[in-house]
Amino acid sequence: MQESENATSPAPFSLGDTPLAREIADLSSRRRALEKVTLEFGGPTRVVTVSNQKGGVGKTTTTVNIASALALVGARVLVIDLDPQGNASTALGVPHTADIPSVYDVLIDEFPLAEIVQTSPESPLLLCAPSTIHLAGAEIELVSQVAREHRLRTALEDYLAAAPEHIDFVLIDCPPSLGLLTINAFTAANELMIPIQCEYYALEGLSQLLGSVRMIQKHLNPALHLSTILLTMYDGRTRLAQQVAEEVRSHFPAEVLRTVIPRSVRVSEAPSFGQTVVAYDGQSAGAIAYREAAVEIARRGHTHDDEENN
Repeated sequence: MQESENATSPAPFSLGDTPLAREIADLSSRRRALEKVTLEFGGPTRVVTVSNQKGGVGKTTTTVNIASALALVGARVLVIDLDPQGNASTALGVPHTADIPSVYDVLIDEFPLAEIVQTSPESPLLLCAPSTIHLAGAEIELVSQVAREHRLRTALEDYLAAAPEHIDFVLIDCPPSLGLLTINAFTAANELMIPIQCEYYALEGLSQLLGSVRMIQKHLNPALHLSTILLTMYDGRTRLAQQVAEEVRSHFPAEVLRTVIPRSVRVSEAPSFGQTVVAYDGQSAGAIAYREAAVEIARRGHTHDDEENN
């Protein structure tokens, strides 16, 4: 009887060559590669507007995590929260109650940007110009303002000219609309980053957004250009996600990053702790992906030959 029991005892559990084992090995390899990355900063400030009028595509999540990942590799980064919901300010751990000076005061009352910028507790290299609930009324109030489309640009230029330490990146988080707040962001920036969700209707509304960009280029800011498209919420197990990624890459082969951001519980959890996923769980798949995307963005901006060399 004893021999029979021994004969049927299960073998010790081993991951072996399973999907989970391959995923763990892949993450470990990518993590080691990131640890070896060295980047140099100090060139002209890159001002990047992160925009998509389609909601729920990971726009704010992308803004704060790219910013945090850039700070992690030595860049000094300013995040401007132009969304009245203030989610970017929350994720960066920056207070943004109604009584705190905010982007609203800069746009409406011409406060100097330096008076509202706060340092994120995540890193001394990570700065934030917070949004408050007052910004919800700014769209209406801006209508009667002089040079209403240029107010953020003017404030940002003054801030960068007088900043005691060089700012390498400015990332502007826009509301999910194409109103005056977003127009101010487009006018202030020289680059546009569009996060696109890897789901059905991913490209819906994109032509409208790019049409608005062309109008801004023609009338307000010729320097603005689409530099980056980042695929978010990617689930490689589904054929739909693969098809969407292929479709976006076929339309924008030069702009789409190689890195894709996977669906991740950690990415969703982090904001509730007032953190980016890079700070909350830097070893997770979502954090690794955002760190890789940030490196790719930084390298793309060094020279026009970066894409050919990588």
